[in-house]
Amino acid sequence: MGVSSTLVESIEELAAGGGEADDVLRAIVGTLVAEPGIAWAGIAFHEGDALELGPAQGTPDEQRRIRVPVTYEGAAVGELLVDGDSDRAPLERVAELLAPYVLIGWDTHGDAWDP
Repeated sequence: MGVSSTLVESIEELAAGGGEADDVLRAIVGTLVAEPGIAWAGIAFHEGDALELGPAQGTPDEQRRIRVPVTYEGAAVGELLVDGDSDRAPLERVAELLAPYVLIGWDTHGDAWDP
């Protein structure tokens, strides 16, 4: 079983719709967890040398965890974490779509951010 193309399309619409970063990230996590075979999903933010878990939903099953880096303009800003049955490729697309929203939660060291 893998992530459906419908799920990726739904996440594309959420990301394109804009809005508050927290709301968009929570909606994306909720959409992932609604997919059959996905038990838990979360988004972690890079804070210095550590990852800090942000929005998450579902029941964790770390033995089936897939970790996908989230990068923005070449900089690592977080990780998409998914527990369950999924192919990596669609999750890489999801990580790409949510990257600008993760950046907002990432420590930008006072630099201005303009999406």
